[in-house]
Amino acid sequence: MDFLTYIATGAGVGFAVGLTGIGGGSLMTPLLLMFGFPAHIAIGTDLMYAAITKSTGVIIHHRQRSIDWTLVKTLCAGSLPATALTIVLLKVFFDRSADYSPILTLCLGIMLTLTALSLFMSPLLKKRQATGVSIIPGKFQTTLTFIAGIFLGVLVTLSSVGAGALGTAAIVLLYPLLKPVKVVGSDLAHAVPLTLLAGLGHIWLGNVDFVLLGSLLIGSIPAIYAGTKVGMKLPDTFMRIILAMILLGLGLKYLF
Repeated sequence: MDFLTYIATGAGVGFAVGLTGIGGGSLMTPLLLMFGFPAHIAIGTDLMYAAITKSTGVIIHHRQRSIDWTLVKTLCAGSLPATALTIVLLKVFFDRSADYSPILTLCLGIMLTLTALSLFMSPLLKKRQATGVSIIPGKFQTTLTFIAGIFLGVLVTLSSVGAGALGTAAIVLLYPLLKPVKVVGSDLAHAVPLTLLAGLGHIWLGNVDFVLLGSLLIGSIPAIYAGTKVGMKLPDTFMRIILAMILLGLGLKYLF
């Protein structure tokens, strides 16, 4: 029965991802915590789930040439070493995964709250993108992109949340002239190696439940497609506001 429950959970999250376009980590990790999984198992398993489910999107975007690979490489230059260092520090300074679970829960609260705020600000970011006016001088773009990668590398590794919504927000702020489809494609292309490396690191730490991972994938992959079809017929703004309110409530819960 648990196996069927996890398949249904994967289907529900997959449908929500297809419906709203928001990364599954924002929903999946809190759900797994509600099911009673320890924070390290929920986060480690969700990172591998994210890497696998996002990979198809990268292939599609690459084929239609909607990825800015220079931008992706700059983000990865910051995020991947930061991810690896974070994993090593967890291994070195803690004897058991349960010992650092409070840190993971705190980071989860922070990232859920920031993700919710980025969703509330999404209309403003779209307006700024439409103007094509950057508030950041071009000479600082590469440096700030690298720093954004470090920030995402550490906190996504510790929470499994933010590679999608926060990554997109950072790209829009730093590169307002980038076409929306390239923003999405570039964010996905960065999120896959980030979540994959973080997920492999959590496997090394013993934090991935492979039976749970498999059941989530069985349910989510067809549901993402179904959610995308339904989402085309629903108002985007309304769905994002509802999701942002849910994430904000969850974020504050794990923070306090």
